Amino acid sequence: MNDSHSNAAVHPVEDVAATRARLTGAREGTTEQISALSREYDGIVQANAMVAIDDEHDPEGSSTAFERAHIGALLEQARDHLVALDQALERLERGEYGRCEVCGEPIPPERLDVLPAATTCVRCAAARTR
Repeated sequence: MNDSHSNAAVHPVEDVAATRARLTGAREGTTEQISALSREYDGIVQANAMVAIDDEHDPEGSSTAFERAHIGALLEQARDHLVALDQALERLERGEYGRCEVCGEPIPPERLDVLPAATTCVRCAAARTR
């Protein structure tokens, strides 16, 4: 299979710019989310640093610890998503965006609309979760 055929089947030339804009927009949104979550996480840590909290005996301590862990998990997810979006932009530049990394078939545009950093088609993604 030659590269021009795989590019044409997945992304007509006029769609590459729109795809790049969509990925860049998703990246900007994720970067903003990371900033907001980082500020929230830092605020929780600073508030706890000012008060000597004994998580074990303070009724508020366990909820504070949960909140910190929850925001930390959301922050990690957002950072992972940012990496995935950067990788999707790299695949787009190489002409590989929109192809399943497992079977090589095109990823349906509807899937890419919902998950722009998707690397697998629905069938292969479902097979991985079994």
